[in-house]
This record gives sequence, C-alpha cells and structure tokens, in this order.
Amino acid sequence: MAYNCVVLAKQVPDTKRITGQAMNEDGTVNRAALPAIFNPEDLNALEMALQIKEQYGGKVTVITMGLPAAAEILRQSLYRGADGVILITDKRCAASDTLATSYILSCAVRKLNPDIVLCGRQAIDGDTAQVGPQVAEKLGVPQITYTEKILNLNGKTITARRSIGNGWQEVRTKLPVLLTVVDTANEPRIPTAKRLMKYKAARCRIEIEAMAKQNPSIDVEAVCKQLEQKGLLIRQWDLDILGADLKWCGRDGSPTKVHRIQSVVLTAKETKSVEPTQEAIEAMIHELIVDHTIG
Repeated sequence: MAYNCVVLAKQVPDTKRITGQAMNEDGTVNRAALPAIFNPEDLNALEMALQIKEQYGGKVTVITMGLPAAAEILRQSLYRGADGVILITDKRCAASDTLATSYILSCAVRKLNPDIVLCGRQAIDGDTAQVGPQVAEKLGVPQITYTEKILNLNGKTITARRSIGNGWQEVRTKLPVLLTVVDTANEPRIPTAKRLMKYKAARCRIEIEAMAKQNPSIDVEAVCKQLEQKGLLIRQWDLDILGADLKWCGRDGSPTKVHRIQSVVLTAKETKSVEPTQEAIEAMIHELIVDHTIG
C-alpha cells in the first residue's frame, strides 16, 4: 500500500550563532540578525517520510509557513527527494503563536488528505514542541510523539517506537496519524547533485515578483508559466486559498502574550589568571577538586 505523507517544516534562525542582536525589544527573535536554516528535527521527519516512500511507495509533500525566504528550505526538500512543496505565506499570518500556526497548518494539511503527517519534535527557535500535537488535535487524528522508528506499517495500521527518556515505548494506532520525530531517529540524507541541478531554479510566485521589482523587464506571468510547465513553480498558498477563519490567524488568533522581558547578565565576582602551562593547569584542577567545584 502506498502512503501519502505530508511533512511540516520550518525555516529557523541558527541558534548556535547567537549574538547580542538576537532579540528584539519586544521579546521576539530578530531573525535578520541570524542565518536561517532548515529546522534540524524537521530534516529527520523528512528523512522518515522519504524512507516510507522508498519502502512502500507513495509521495512526500513538504509544507512550510513563513516569509518568502522560507522557500529555500522547500528547495532543500526537493533536492533531498520530496515530490512536491508548498509555501504558505501571507502578511495576515504575522505574529502567529503556536495555536494560530497549528490552525493554519491544519487547514493546509486537510486539503492534502494525507495518511501520515510528520514534523520535527520541536523547532530550535521556540523549543515549545507544541505545534505538532496541536495540529493533530485540530485534525482530529491520533499522534505519536517523540518517534524514533517505525516498526511496522501494514495497511491502515502503524506501530512506532517512541523515546521516553530513559527507555522506549511501542505504540500502535490507525491511520491517518501525526508523528513528531526526534533527532535520534535517523541520519538525514544530503541533497543529490542530480536533483539539485533539476530543482535549483524552482521558485514561488512571490520570489519572482520580488525579482521583477529589481528588474522591470521580467514578465512575472510569463516566468511563472514557464516554470509551471517545467514542474519548477513552487505552490504558494495564502489564507484565502486555505479558507482559514481570520480570527484564528496571526495576532488575533494568538493568545500568547509577552508579559515581561528581562536581560540576564552573568558577571564574575572574582577572576584568576592561569598560565598556559601543564603545571599551572594541574594546580587549577586540583584546586577545583578540593573546592568540590568538580569531581
């Protein structure tokens, strides 16, 4: 039996490169100050979906919600083996918290009627791990969180192993289902040269419109038509296409409010210089052990 898989992915700021400009005054992330990357655990989710397709057949569609720049992770998905990609971009999505985001994503997933929805356990910019479970709740489908491995997929029944910290648990349920995937589930594949050459020119309409603003000689309609004929036009959905209720989207649909922003500055009460010699380092370690700082 072939399976229709949908992967929910997110473009996130690289939190390993935090600087003093990483946060705005209102407590939101200053995304312009950090390089954008494919959310790591979403890559694990994509890899699991691709493995399902390879073993059982079917197709993999990747959805992301964000600014036009988020189309880059959709191209990355195509390079790795995704069959189709969709960008949800709409100014009315701005300031969506997890509740509003999950509502918008659930509207998109419902249009595709998948057998299996996969997403990373959590995004590194928020670390809430809320969106996946909330999407499952809004779709009214069972969920298996912290998925490490699919043990069996037979007809409309799936058995998966999920991490529970110091052990694991086997869970069996009926399809459709939503899985949140952890980073220990697999090793995401790298893009293939063949698919990179095929899909490197893939663009969504809003990207082409931005190009046209820089170069008025570009005919947006003609370029979109040409890309569509080549299978390189990335599908672009807004809230109208999704048929979303605006009261559940963006700031209006986001009950999460920032109560207070506090900057925490750690200062040393005293400092001690250690010479870069073997003897000095051994003396420092001995002192730390005596003080019970280490050991």
